[in-house]
Amino acid sequence: MVSGTLFHYRKNSWPPEEYITKATLQLFDFDSAAPPSQAWRRKLNSRASKLKEFSVTFTEAIKMVRLGIRLWSYVREEASYGRRAPIDPFTRERCKPSASQGVPLGGMGSGSISRGFRGEFKHFQILPGTCETSPIMSNQFSIFISRDGGNKKYASVLSPGEHEGLGKASDHGISSWGWNLSGQHSTYHALFPRAWTVYDGEPDPELKVSCRQISPFIPHDYSESSLPTSVFVYTLRNTGKERAQVSLLFTWTNSIGGVSHLSGDHVNEPFIGEDGVSGVLLHHKTKENPPVTFAVAACETQNVSVTVLPCFGLTEGSCVTAKDMWGKMVQDGHFDRENSSKGPSMPSSPGETHCAAVSAAAWVEPHGKCTVAFAVAWSSPQVKFMKGKSYYRRYTRFYGTSERAAVDLVHHSLTNYKLWEEEIEKWQNPILNDNKLPEWYKFTLFNELYFLVAGGTVWIDSGVPSSDSVSARTGRPEVTKVKSIKNGVQVEQTAYNGYGEDIQLSSSDKLSGSSTDSDDVGRFLYLEGVEYIMWCTYDVHFYASFALLALFPKIELSIQREFAKAVLCEDGRKVKFLAEGNWGIRKPRGAIPHDLGMHDPWHEMNAYNIHDTSKWKDLNPKFVLQVYRDFAATGDFSFATDVWPSVCAAIEYMDQFDHDNDCLIENDGFPDQTYDTWTVHGISAYCGGLWLAALQAAAAMAMHVGDYAFAEKCKGKLIKAKTVYEEKLWNGSYFNYDSGSSSNSKSIQADQLAGQWYMASSGLPDLFDAVKIKSTLQKIYDFNVMKVRGGRMGAVNGMHPNGKVDDTCMQSREIWTGVTYGVAATMLHAGMEEQAFNTAEGIFTAGWSEDGYGYSFQTPEGWTTDGHFRSLIYMRPLSIWGMQWALSMPKTILDAPKVNIMDRIQVKPHTPQETGVQKIVKKAKCFNNSIFSCSC
Repeated sequence: MVSGTLFHYRKNSWPPEEYITKATLQLFDFDSAAPPSQAWRRKLNSRASKLKEFSVTFTEAIKMVRLGIRLWSYVREEASYGRRAPIDPFTRERCKPSASQGVPLGGMGSGSISRGFRGEFKHFQILPGTCETSPIMSNQFSIFISRDGGNKKYASVLSPGEHEGLGKASDHGISSWGWNLSGQHSTYHALFPRAWTVYDGEPDPELKVSCRQISPFIPHDYSESSLPTSVFVYTLRNTGKERAQVSLLFTWTNSIGGVSHLSGDHVNEPFIGEDGVSGVLLHHKTKENPPVTFAVAACETQNVSVTVLPCFGLTEGSCVTAKDMWGKMVQDGHFDRENSSKGPSMPSSPGETHCAAVSAAAWVEPHGKCTVAFAVAWSSPQVKFMKGKSYYRRYTRFYGTSERAAVDLVHHSLTNYKLWEEEIEKWQNPILNDNKLPEWYKFTLFNELYFLVAGGTVWIDSGVPSSDSVSARTGRPEVTKVKSIKNGVQVEQTAYNGYGEDIQLSSSDKLSGSSTDSDDVGRFLYLEGVEYIMWCTYDVHFYASFALLALFPKIELSIQREFAKAVLCEDGRKVKFLAEGNWGIRKPRGAIPHDLGMHDPWHEMNAYNIHDTSKWKDLNPKFVLQVYRDFAATGDFSFATDVWPSVCAAIEYMDQFDHDNDCLIENDGFPDQTYDTWTVHGISAYCGGLWLAALQAAAAMAMHVGDYAFAEKCKGKLIKAKTVYEEKLWNGSYFNYDSGSSSNSKSIQADQLAGQWYMASSGLPDLFDAVKIKSTLQKIYDFNVMKVRGGRMGAVNGMHPNGKVDDTCMQSREIWTGVTYGVAATMLHAGMEEQAFNTAEGIFTAGWSEDGYGYSFQTPEGWTTDGHFRSLIYMRPLSIWGMQWALSMPKTILDAPKVNIMDRIQVKPHTPQETGVQKIVKKAKCFNNSIFSCSC
């Protein structure tokens, strides 16, 4: 917990008064129109510099040349099947990444669209695993103002026109629009899931405009948070002496990003909904994926008149061109009323673009105010994965599977956004009002959550594929009835080409505390990163999962259940591992999968194929640690009993890596953990520490579920292993990188206390005495943090004891954003508050501040000491919520009785009356079919 006496910080905050005049702020001091006092801020005329991409050194390239050749071959092979490889370093995006991101649109799991701080809509991730990064410049808000009987007019797109090809009046496309905004007096303010853009007298000096963007990301709300929609609320303040006629225009292209608008067969259709909500539906037809329908709408009120132009084009041959549309708005400030009663447009031809426009016009009296609300939603009810299976998205549970659900979504958004904001503020205000916390930490904490929307998330309603999901072999869903044991009761299940969903629960099963309908939150996937297309990468989820556990604990438990099922299953199909070129099976029984797959998640796991991850030493311990932490945090005994057989199997699987029977696992001389280019020899500080922590967590959990014999077994291993670990690695001030004799064996690894982090986060006893823990953390702080640009970049992964960065490989010399947050969380648990926030502040300074490298809302996996990034929009930085976890531990952990597994455990004698848990341990079966099989 943070003490009352606060340590000293650089302020690193941006008071809104430094960006907006106080007079303007006072004008918006109502109805949430003013930006918050704590937010990430930029002026709209800020330069969006190109980001510096990572490159390997010559020495690293030589070491990886064979891997590169095999990876190149694999990428080409996948492309020949029309598939994307999970890791493809050879294909670059057409749009170079730049420092221009902002808060994304939408809830979780139904696709997302990012919006840059200057107003451009980009990074379309409507289809799973596909990210179209280029902005669609015809998607814009614009404003038209008329005063003095039309003698004084202003017209401008509400985005600076600093894009190539814009501003050509002779063109019939969007370059003919008025790109008149300089952005000098306009500012952007971000506090996820909301953002504010304030136009302080642009383009009309006497009109102040605030636009706030709101998405339904509401912790613990598993319905609203799944909705693919966002609202834009414009607040207008007229400071002039004459009334102003103001028209706001929202234009949208029938596109899902990239060049999809040119593929043809797209249809636009106006609609008139309830409660004054009207707009245009844009039906988008894809080639190989389910269709997508957008709805753009505004809400008509007593003072606001809404009109639409259902369809216009971007070329001279269009029936109505973009230039025509703009001219109509400049002249009249609205469209013809009869447009709303027109039927669907003719389908677009290949190469032709269909766009739609919604206008909302109002009179604003002198010194008066007016509010205008727009919304955009997209209905993509089915998510289809490359190898055949389709599922219904989570939001369809509440809005059905019709493409016209988009109408209901925009209606719901425009009539409920104020309730969203109330819940958002109720969640955020306690943290924002905590004066003990640094300003930069507060808004970075919330803004890092952007990844749960923009990280390629997929949230489906249930595990049952939708009706059009077909088997590649038979042309129909493969359905089998299987039996399993659940809480000691046999349950019949339906399996669809792999894992199944319960279709029948006995009454005794329900009485034992199993999940009910209220706990059914469907299935949730999120990518390791938009460049690493693997779902729920588990070694990285270890860091990121604190965010889900804190905000959506039912989703976190559902993900852990998925991996628990996977532990007990085997996929015997052969896979070629690219690092060495050897072959092995996809997933052996007892091993935690690296990920839930890519093209067929849950059914074809381990999309990652660089190394054989069944030989990684961190995955199984991380499973045990996460399961115990989640159980301790939620107090869910049903969860504990359900996953207990998998915990046992995960622990026992690790015995094969104890080569000298000292109860401590050894690494095998290759990068066999999450640092998958950083070789480890013998005992390692990272994996060995995770193993010690896993033994302690397994023993504690065993006592909770009544498996005392297993608790005694883990306790005995822990006592012996801990002694060996300290003897081999402790050097008096920190734990050596490994017990080998390589040039970096004595390196200081920033992540060496990851196991201790989880002990403290779970309310378990420390792995080591307090002196060793604080000495190690202080060493990391002094060397890995402060010796790199004075602590302004985060913690470098490896540092030699002589103060030089460990350049053994590219990962040892990198600063990993999520690891730095994890180290800071460990420091908080150890009472080292000043060091903790200074450490994490380096990530803010390098990534988020105005003086940094421009990684806001696209935080990469890591960067080098000179700021070159690797893997933008990455999962691990969500671990900043591990810091918040340390600052506000849940009561279930704080109030839980302390389980000291070092005490003597009395093994209860065997009796015929076994507990339900003991039955599960003996009888647990997994879902057998032609692919997955296991013998228990």
